[in-house]
Amino acid sequence: MANFLPVEEQMLILMRGVDFGDELTYQNMEKELRARLQESYTANRPLKVYCGFDPSSPDLTLGHTIPMRKLRQFQELGHEVTFLIGTFTGTVGDASDKESVRKQQTLQEALAKGASYADQAFRILDRAQTAVRYNHEWLSQLSFGDVIQLASNFTVQQFLTRDNFSKRFAKGDAIWLHEFFYALMQGYDALALQTDVQIGGTEQLFNLMAGRKLMEAKGMKPQIILTFPILVGTDGVMRMSKSTGNYIGINEPPGVVYTKVLNLPDTAMRNYAELVTRWDPREISAVFDKVAKGELEMRDFKHKLAWEIVSIFNGDVAAERAAEDARKMHEGEAPSDTPTFTLAAHQPKNIIDLLHEAGIVKSKGEAKRLIQQGGIRSDGQTLGDIEHVITLNKDAQSVLQIGKRKFLRVIAG
Repeated sequence: MANFLPVEEQMLILMRGVDFGDELTYQNMEKELRARLQESYTANRPLKVYCGFDPSSPDLTLGHTIPMRKLRQFQELGHEVTFLIGTFTGTVGDASDKESVRKQQTLQEALAKGASYADQAFRILDRAQTAVRYNHEWLSQLSFGDVIQLASNFTVQQFLTRDNFSKRFAKGDAIWLHEFFYALMQGYDALALQTDVQIGGTEQLFNLMAGRKLMEAKGMKPQIILTFPILVGTDGVMRMSKSTGNYIGINEPPGVVYTKVLNLPDTAMRNYAELVTRWDPREISAVFDKVAKGELEMRDFKHKLAWEIVSIFNGDVAAERAAEDARKMHEGEAPSDTPTFTLAAHQPKNIIDLLHEAGIVKSKGEAKRLIQQGGIRSDGQTLGDIEHVITLNKDAQSVLQIGKRKFLRVIAG
C-alpha cells in the first residue's frame, strides 16, 4: 500500500515551475490535478505519469532533464512513471517548434539513437521505479483505417492555428501531411498508456491536448497535462538542441559542462537558474537582486550556477574539480583532464607535426594557421614560428595551449 502525502503538499511540489502561457489553462489543469490526486489519495492508487522523448540524437541534453526531474518528483511521491522513447514518433519528428520540415529518419535509426536514452535517464530517474517503453510497439501496429479514425477527431483549421504552421502557410512554405500526423501519434501514446498525467514543454501544448481529445473520444477520463518553459541553448536565443549545436549534454565531461555554462549569455542566466537547478525560487530571486544591486558579479554567479549543474549530474567532487580546472584555464594553466602526448626524450619534433599526431588539430594546415594567428602557446609563451620544434629532456614536460580551451601536456618518454 502506498503512503501518499496529503494532496495540498503534493500540489505544492508538482505545480512548481508549471507554465502554459495561458492563465485559464493553468487554472483548469491545476483543478483537475488536485481532483485526480484526491482520487488517488482516497483509493490509495498511484497516478500513471509519463513523458516522451524522441531520439533525434544519441544524447540527452539539459533541456531534456526539465520534464525528467518532474517525473522524478512524481516517483518520490509514490506515483507510477513511464519514460517513453519515441521510436516511432521520432521517424516523423515533432514540428511544434519548427518553421521548416524536420528531416525524417528510419525506425532503425531511431532505435539506434534511443538505445542509450534509458541509461542516461537513470541519472535522474529511479531505475527500480521506472517503466521504459517504446512507442513503435503500438504505433507501428495501427492500420490505415485506424489512422483515418484518429484523424476524424481534428480539423485542418485546428492545425493551421498553430504558430509554426500559420507562419509557414502565410509565407507559402510547404506544410506536409505527415507533420499533421505527429500530434495524432503522440495523442495515441496517451491512449496506449492509459495515462493520468503527461508532461512536456510549452511548445508541445497542442500535441498534449490532442491526447486529451482522443481519450475523451474513447470514453476515457482525459489526461492532465503539465508543461514547462523551454530552456534556451548556449546561444541564449534558440531552444537547446543537438541539431543546432547549442546544447549542453548531460553525458559530456564535467569540465566541458562547467565551461559551457560560464560562456552562456548573461540574458540566459535566469532561465537556467529557474529550470535546471535545485535552488528555491526565493534563493534565485535573492541572488538576482544582488546582481542587480552590484553586490554580486555576474561572472561569480555563473561559477555558482556551473558548480550547481555539474554537481547535479556528477557530484560535488567533480564540481569542485571542474571549478578548479576553470580557474587554471583562465590563468593559462592546463586542467586536470588535459590529454598527454609522449615525446621521445632529446628527440626534437616540429610543433605542427606534434599537434597533428596528437589529434589536437584536424590537419597540419589548421595547426599552421593557428600558429600564424598567435593561437598556440607553449608554457605560457605565444609561438609565432611554424618551424618551432619541441625538445624535452628526460622526465621533463611542456604544456601547450591551443586556442582558449584546448590544452596538451607533452611528456618525455
